[in-house]
Amino acid sequence: MSKYSDRMRKDFAAGDMVRDAGLTTPDDIVRYDDISYGPDERLNLLDVYRPKDAVSAGVAGGKVRKLPVIAIVHGGAWVYGDKGVYQYYAMSLAQRGFAVVNFSYRLAPENKFPAQLEDICTVFRWMDEHHEKYGLDINNVFAVGDSAGGHLLGLFAALVSDPEYVKALRDKYPVADFSLPVDECGEQSVKLNAVALNFGKYDLTKGDEMDKDTPLILADFLNEGGSEKELALTDVTRHVTSDYPAVFIMTCPGDFLKYQAPFMISALMENSVPFTFKFYGDKKDPLHHVFHCNMRLESAKICNDDECEFFRKHVVM
Repeated sequence: MSKYSDRMRKDFAAGDMVRDAGLTTPDDIVRYDDISYGPDERLNLLDVYRPKDAVSAGVAGGKVRKLPVIAIVHGGAWVYGDKGVYQYYAMSLAQRGFAVVNFSYRLAPENKFPAQLEDICTVFRWMDEHHEKYGLDINNVFAVGDSAGGHLLGLFAALVSDPEYVKALRDKYPVADFSLPVDECGEQSVKLNAVALNFGKYDLTKGDEMDKDTPLILADFLNEGGSEKELALTDVTRHVTSDYPAVFIMTCPGDFLKYQAPFMISALMENSVPFTFKFYGDKKDPLHHVFHCNMRLESAKICNDDECEFFRKHVVM
C-alpha cells in the first residue's frame, strides 16, 4: 500500500461517513445485495435496487417489470470506494424509475489498470445473463460515473463504441478480458444508450494548481507509472468517435477537476457526439466535487433529476 492510497482511503472514508450518517434504505425501494458477478469474492459484488411498485411477484417467485437500467461506476481516485459508499445515491436514482446496478470493482494499487475496465465489462456480461431475473431492460442501459469513475466510464464508453480502441487495449494487455455480451447475430446485446460523466478526469496528462497528485495517482494506477503508451490508452478524449454514446457532462465552481470538462466537451464536439453540459452552482454557492452524491442537498436533487431526464430522452421502445 502506498502512502498516497492509504491517505486517500482514510480521508475519503471519513468524509463519506459524515455525508451519509443517519441515512437508511427508503421505504419505496427493494434491494438485492451482495450478488457475486466475478471471481474476486470481496470486490466483485453488486447490488440491484428497484422501485417497490415495479416488483410484481418478487424476484424469487415471479416476474418483475423490466425497467431501464443505470449502472454506477463509483469514484475514489482509483484507489478507494465501493458500492456501500454509493448506495443512498444509487437508491435515489432507482426512486426515479430505474433499475440500478451498483457495483464494487477492483482497486489500485493492489489491482492496476485495466482490472477496473475488465470488471465493468464483467458487470455488463452479468446483466446479460441475469436481466430476466432482475427485470433489467438491456436495450436501455445507461451509466453514471464521477471523478475516477467518470474516467473509467469514459473509457468503457469508448470500448463499446470503437473496435479500434478494443484492439489497442488487447495489444497492450493481451491477457485482459474486455469481452462484451453479444446476441446470436454477433451484435452487442446490452446497449449502452447514454452516459453521465460527472467531475471526471478525462486526460491524465493534464493538471492544474488544485490537482497536484497526478504523479502519485499514475504510480498507483498504471503498471508503468504513466508510460507514453499507457497515457494514450487512458486518455478518454483520444478515443471518442462519432459512435460514442450520448453524454451528460457536468461540474461546478467548487470542483477541483472542473478544468477537465472542456477537454471532453471539445472531443465530443469534434466527433459530433450529442451531449448536454451543466454547470451547477455559482459564486455564492460553489458546491463541491461529487456534490450530487449528498442526498441532503437540494442541488443534488436537481442534478440527479436532470440526469435521469436526460436518460429518459434516450430510452428506445
